[in-house]
Amino acid sequence: MRFCKEYQIDQGIRGFKLGWSFAGPPLMTVYCYFFGHIMIDTGQSHMKNEVVSIAIANGVESIFLTHHHEDHSGNAAAIHSSLGASVYGHSLSREKLKSSYPILPYQKYVWGKTTPVKIDPFPEKIETTLGTMVPIHTPGHSKDHTLFLLPDKGILFSGDLYLADRIKFFRSDENLGEQIDSLKKVTKLNFDLLLCAHNPKLKNGREHLCLKLGFLENFYGEIVDLWVKGWSAKHIFDFLKLKESYFIKYFCCGNVSMLNGVKSAIRHYETYQQHN
Repeated sequence: MRFCKEYQIDQGIRGFKLGWSFAGPPLMTVYCYFFGHIMIDTGQSHMKNEVVSIAIANGVESIFLTHHHEDHSGNAAAIHSSLGASVYGHSLSREKLKSSYPILPYQKYVWGKTTPVKIDPFPEKIETTLGTMVPIHTPGHSKDHTLFLLPDKGILFSGDLYLADRIKFFRSDENLGEQIDSLKKVTKLNFDLLLCAHNPKLKNGREHLCLKLGFLENFYGEIVDLWVKGWSAKHIFDFLKLKESYFIKYFCCGNVSMLNGVKSAIRHYETYQQHN
């Protein structure tokens, strides 16, 4: 099944919700956004034909990537090849996308692979039809994660910083402490429209990020309190009555689970203690 639905959002921004599966509804969907001649993220390569057609119809000249994950960068090379559009990203995105990198079977199934593409550094000043756009490095979900703020309009393209008020799954390579620091930084900004790559919020966006921040701070604090008492990660998981989706965990080869969040908090705490 191929899923592609367009949304007229605000200030001339258009969002496209994309999904793919061999049969039945897609397991996960992702958004890419367009305004002026700018595209934010490029969706999964399984939807290449649709996304390239959308990019051509919107006259895309510049692509800004929030991070290198294959559901965000999957069609950057194809659009660059078709339109000559420049692709911009964080320096760590440039390193990651200059050659192929291994992904797990579930990632290949759900999203498809990313083709290597030349990434340019962000311009000193990003001028758009909606005013200056500001890139903000927000590591945690990935080391290269970057969001884009349109301060004149109160609009935030947040990549995967938000996802939900409460998080049920964590990738094994996420850094929970860095996510909390990034959320603290971003919740001080002035915006209302939160254009998340998976779960956009068209009003009260900052409040939704504050709710996620509060959830993660509480989650982190409870885990560390028990860890310093000598409890194991599994014991902490059970004591806090956390719930695991075993279908997701095993389908994703253990790369996505709630237990990963417990382990990430412990790793961050131990690293912090070693350096302080």
